[in-house]
Amino acid sequence: MKHVGIIGGTFDPPHNGHLLIANEVLHALKLDEIWFMPNHIPPHKTYSNLTDSKQRASMVSLAIEDHPNFSVQSIELERKGPSYTYETILQLKQKYDHTNFYFIIGGDMVEFLPKWHKIEELVNLISFVGVKRPGFTINSPYKVIEVEIPQFDVSSSMIRERLAKKESTKYLLPDKVRNFIEENHLYEAE
Repeated sequence: MKHVGIIGGTFDPPHNGHLLIANEVLHALKLDEIWFMPNHIPPHKTYSNLTDSKQRASMVSLAIEDHPNFSVQSIELERKGPSYTYETILQLKQKYDHTNFYFIIGGDMVEFLPKWHKIEELVNLISFVGVKRPGFTINSPYKVIEVEIPQFDVSSSMIRERLAKKESTKYLLPDKVRNFIEENHLYEAE
């Protein structure tokens, strides 16, 4: 049986905080792999100016290419419309039947689990992993495996703001991702 962690998100852009979380969960739970799963349209997001899906997937590939246990899972990008985790996991379970999935979420998302689409069915298909974030506690009516990670308070929205103001993002993003952003003129102020 294979044990795979999944970290989903818009990754707009992917940053070193995502990589830190993935690496900490990989080792803490002794998983075989971590799949980075960029989503097409996350149901809970209101951010409407998402960068093109192909560009976000390219940035994720660049961010993880040096880690042997990390890969990109593009199943949600291939499916159009909102990305419901329940539907994604059903597809993954059919395709990878000898795999246990661990779905990694930030502490800020744990409290919203009761509102997730088909959560009662979903908790029977996967294990949730909650990573602590400043200002949030891991408190849920559902079982959540808690993983302590070093705090690195960075977000994609903060990076987009810095890029728009032409401020430094060094040590916040992998260099290859920053080069891709510069070459493609992403997140520049209009």
